[in-house]
Amino acid sequence: MTILIEILGWLGALLVLGAYILVTNGRLSGDSAAFQWMNALGAAFFVLNTWWHGAIPSMVLNIIWAAIGAVALWRIHRRARP
Repeated sequence: MTILIEILGWLGALLVLGAYILVTNGRLSGDSAAFQWMNALGAAFFVLNTWWHGAIPSMVLNIIWAAIGAVALWRIHRRARP
């Protein structure tokens, strides 16, 4: 189980960092679904990893980060419906 938690933590890091790099380089828009999915999923993986390690401040930050991404995805979905 420990190795799975570590893999998820590193995957979360890659998703959040990748999203930031893609937006910074103009390859993604900050209001795109892809950007929000990368951030929300990356943060969710961080939540699991930080909870496992007992890093409560980081866990709370990433719960908020994931929630922001989830709200943004809901808004994107709502705008896309006719």
